Amino acid sequence: MSCLYIAIGNLLKINHREIRQKICDYLSAGNNLIDGLETKDILNIEDKNYVKNMRRQSTWGGAIEIAAACNIWNCKINIINIRERPNKIIEFNPSVSVIEKILTLKWTGSHYTHVNIS
Repeated sequence: MSCLYIAIGNLLKINHREIRQKICDYLSAGNNLIDGLETKDILNIEDKNYVKNMRRQSTWGGAIEIAAACNIWNCKINIINIRERPNKIIEFNPSVSVIEKILTLKWTGSHYTHVNIS
């Protein structure tokens, strides 16, 4: 399992396996990742087997998957990097103009956890 998928799933109230599946399907379809950059562009740089490997429950997700999640669920995802003082916030935005929700995750450099914001 990957903590990224679990953290996103906890905030969206969706099973982490479904989160991983939808993100991998999105990447496979060659959709827009960020403005001016499609997933096929990134995956050509990364690895031909990138999505196949990402479908494995033991493979960790990262920035590419966070960007895909933003587009799938029309959400902004803020990553609090707790390794830096003061904590640095990395913002991921969907490529659509409407943001329906904002998710916040903490990142230790090797682990993601969700943050409940009231």
